[in-house]
Amino acid sequence: MPHSFHIPVLGLGYSIDTPLKVARYGISSVLSVVDDELIERMRAYHSQKRSISFHAIPKGEADSRSKRITAYLDFLQETITSDFKTLKQQDFATGNDICRYFELLPNTAKLKHGYDLMLQYPEGETKQAFQALLKNAMQMGAIDVNIMAKVDKMNYLDGEYSGDTNTDALAALRGFAESKLNASVVLSAGMNPKLYSYMENFEDFFPDENSKLKKKIILKVSDFRSALIQAKFLAKKGLWVSEFRIESGLNCGGHAFATEGYLLGPILEEFKLKKNDMLAELFKMYQSAVAQKGIQIEKRPKQRISVQGGIGTAAEHDFLLQHYNLDATGWGSPFLLVPEVTNVDAETLAQLASSAESDFYLSGASPLGIQFNNFKNSSIEKQRVERIEKGRPGSPCTKKYLCNNTEFTEQAICTASREYQHLKIKSLKTAGLSADEYQKQFNLVTEKVCLCEGLCAATYLKYDMAKPKENTAVAICPGPNLAYFSDVYSFDEMVGHIYGKINLLAQVERPHVFIKELNLYIDYLQNDIKQQFQHFSEKKIKQLNGFKLQLAEGINYYKKLFSEVADQASGELKGLYEQLAKSEDKLDGLIVE
Repeated sequence: MPHSFHIPVLGLGYSIDTPLKVARYGISSVLSVVDDELIERMRAYHSQKRSISFHAIPKGEADSRSKRITAYLDFLQETITSDFKTLKQQDFATGNDICRYFELLPNTAKLKHGYDLMLQYPEGETKQAFQALLKNAMQMGAIDVNIMAKVDKMNYLDGEYSGDTNTDALAALRGFAESKLNASVVLSAGMNPKLYSYMENFEDFFPDENSKLKKKIILKVSDFRSALIQAKFLAKKGLWVSEFRIESGLNCGGHAFATEGYLLGPILEEFKLKKNDMLAELFKMYQSAVAQKGIQIEKRPKQRISVQGGIGTAAEHDFLLQHYNLDATGWGSPFLLVPEVTNVDAETLAQLASSAESDFYLSGASPLGIQFNNFKNSSIEKQRVERIEKGRPGSPCTKKYLCNNTEFTEQAICTASREYQHLKIKSLKTAGLSADEYQKQFNLVTEKVCLCEGLCAATYLKYDMAKPKENTAVAICPGPNLAYFSDVYSFDEMVGHIYGKINLLAQVERPHVFIKELNLYIDYLQNDIKQQFQHFSEKKIKQLNGFKLQLAEGINYYKKLFSEVADQASGELKGLYEQLAKSEDKLDGLIVE
């Protein structure tokens, strides 16, 4: 890949068409395939914009979810390939897109060196030959898709269960697998054995006669152990994990899967130390599994390792790549401030650009019951409060992607829905709770918001394609790192910032990515202790103490790390030690008993 960073998935709609904007410049990005309604509408919108004929796939058609996803992914593949072809045919004239392709590259890239050298040649045959070589070496960025493995609702047609292969995650996977894309599926949010096993049905996940994979698997993981367990499960089926995408448990956007106190630095260290052994072990399993399918593999396929979550400066980007021998980093939330790349409506964009650290918080807003990084000033937050004040908490549930609760109903419903919240509040009223306890439970119930609509709304607003009466309250879930970026940026500026060509945070006081995550974990533990106050079970005490011990070990790791990399500017290093000491004092002050 020409670039050493990628743009991870951003909500449902924020990166739904990001590949259309960045892939021709060699930059890889990830879109969500949860919402096939949004996907169908985006295909219609972009087809019309490009004067391409569009044939709708109605919701009622058999296997419509999978077909819509395939159709959109094929549309992306065709249009981006065509855009890339057009770009490659341009002359190397100032201001042309082909020059932009090379100017976006990091200064360390061989291709960038070649480009800079070519510019110095006088016009003539040598220069033209050089230009032909450069064009030949250009690569498109990947059009990858994300599937949250456990967001896998069962579907019914006329009251009848439509079968295991038509659950949401499996139908989405089929949509990707049957597309023309040569790309990866990023599997996140834990392991779904049914989904993982289903991959065996598609030959694109297996090597062709040249040992190449047309469809690849990327696992988004938060620690080494879970990465190895999931990769072994797949290898035994002849499915190769082409990349482990390590994400910070708390210093990320969207859903936050807190580890048991394992910090990003120690996790990366473990991957660095064990990756070769893991590769050998996985290859052995993989080789024998594909052999049983009649495929002979001699050469070990590649396995990339990347990291994402809270990275904010070129120095952090470079350090992570070099110190941990990584292949890439992921930059998500900062791109929400880049209108050329992501879909954020004007009002939300202005709020994000002027936000403070206190505007970003870990919430219980997700109907999945998983902690969710949230933004206080979003219009969906205002709408949620207004509905409670009117005595009508909850949302009308129209899309039903997150229905997973059967507490009061036979068929699963969503905990953000008006139906569920009404039933739950009714049961709380008869539960004989004290006024304080009732209010606490009421707040927990009504904190949930509709993410199905909320995470698409900004896209519909930006493209002016919201339907009459459609809810346009915006939910947005940036990581806490976004607080340090306070402007609206161009694509070139953000990429330039990642590679250290410019510094968008020159005047900003911002903790190092490792320190920020450590403090988020200490706050998380402190909050957990508060929640449990007076109700500690022995099991919980053990868990909290284990968590605290893990954080203390992480601090010791960072002390050692910072002393080893002391060739950095001494002032910066001194600052890191001071930040670390403050965090250590705060952790020591947390008492679990």
